[in-house]
Amino acid sequence: MATQTITVRVPATTANLGPGFDCLGMALDLWNEVTLQVGKETNVDVTGEGEESLARDESNLVVRAARRAYQEAGVAAPPFQVVCRNDVPLARGLGSSAAAAVSGLVAANALGSLGLTEGRLLDLAAEIEGHPDNVAPALLGGFRIVYQEGEETRTASVPFADDLYAVLFIPDMEMATAEARAILPQMITRKDAVFNMARVGLLVHAIESGELELLKHATQDLLHQPQRQQVFRPMKYIFRGAMAGGAMGVFLSGGGPTILAITRGRRLTIGYEMADAAYKLGCDGRVKIVKPVYQGAYVV
Repeated sequence: MATQTITVRVPATTANLGPGFDCLGMALDLWNEVTLQVGKETNVDVTGEGEESLARDESNLVVRAARRAYQEAGVAAPPFQVVCRNDVPLARGLGSSAAAAVSGLVAANALGSLGLTEGRLLDLAAEIEGHPDNVAPALLGGFRIVYQEGEETRTASVPFADDLYAVLFIPDMEMATAEARAILPQMITRKDAVFNMARVGLLVHAIESGELELLKHATQDLLHQPQRQQVFRPMKYIFRGAMAGGAMGVFLSGGGPTILAITRGRRLTIGYEMADAAYKLGCDGRVKIVKPVYQGAYVV
């Protein structure tokens, strides 16, 4: 008999990590918790991030993902009672929609004993959310290289040291992914492509080997960050603040506007310098210090 109530936790994620546009992602120790229960009618309760704006009916992304899991398994979906406790900020480049999609899929798979494999859940999450670089670490945890092979989404894990920290500056302003993508050019030069390919390789090596001094160069990018700076002008000054504070590398998290600095130490100083640079340019926000995590979505 299928279980009647399931609770799932899913981490925030950061994508791109500078040069790895649409192909690199990493899970962060910042979590959403979703409880899915069979009910008489579908409704959604949300507290925390998004409690004033997220849908409370079947249009909610968690519900849509849960129903997609049942559809995939060829089972009629029941009405759902959903409780969301969200710590992942919305529209800030920290994978809130990936967390929602993954939580709905994983919870429904467990709730209905649907038997969907990890690989199929990854494919469905990428289909629903549209950004496999976020959904892969949300589902599986860790630092992930993500790629498409035909219709399938595939991923490889990159090991990292357990003494890494991510210092986040999270602006109060939102930046929708669609808006952040709309400003990107359709064509790039060979020179820019080579620049980014070299830095993706260097970034993976730096993280895996622990040679973090390479991150100063490995997190550089020409494909999306310069363009997104046009709509988020404080970005380069916050970058400078992070590096002046002692960060080893810094980049725009996903489509932004959150900025993430990687470090081993000087976390408070880095956070202060990032916030100070932002404040001087009229950009209000908050600093949060978290760790990258190997743990992805799991049933509590």
